[in-house]
Amino acid sequence: MRDLRFDAALRALVTHNLGLRPATSLPERGFKRAAVCLILTDDGAGRAALVLTLRAKHLSAHSGQFALPGGRVDAGESAMEAALREVREEVGLELAREAVLGRLDDYPTRSGYLITPLVAWAPDDACMCANPQEVDVIYRVPLAELGRPGSPEFAAIPESDQPVIRYPLLGTLVHAPTAAVMYQFMEVAVHGRATAVAHLEQPVWAWR
Repeated sequence: MRDLRFDAALRALVTHNLGLRPATSLPERGFKRAAVCLILTDDGAGRAALVLTLRAKHLSAHSGQFALPGGRVDAGESAMEAALREVREEVGLELAREAVLGRLDDYPTRSGYLITPLVAWAPDDACMCANPQEVDVIYRVPLAELGRPGSPEFAAIPESDQPVIRYPLLGTLVHAPTAAVMYQFMEVAVHGRATAVAHLEQPVWAWR
């Protein structure tokens, strides 16, 4: 996949494509609500990138895992409010509601969360700083890395009829739910394809 520039043309494309396909909302059915933010930004060389974090190792849940900025939706919050709050708390980036370009499908996790993904556009001079209470490292992953041949990967596991989705990134493998959400972003927002991902599986170690 060719490099995509972080520019007005990409913003218009993503906004258009997100508007073509209504996002699917799933019933809570005992799930805890969560929201994540796919932040489009510059990778430092003019290429479009997504913000990915490495969660702090001392956290009680999902420590040391790669994740999109986000977290639980508090009582009285909307998914958008929660996602923007978590972005501010985790990476120190203040995004206005107008920065949100659209949303993707709800994704149910094996650990009991129903994740609503929001897509947002960072300002040109976006400066981010990891909150050490929650995040060890902030990465800017070029979109071209998500569109390499053979990426993402789909692996069969004996515990499920559905394949596990994972991205080879940053010298390791990034699994669902993060991988599933990023894949739908690429399919829907970048390529304009009506691709669902709620069925895609997570590795067994993420089922708790």
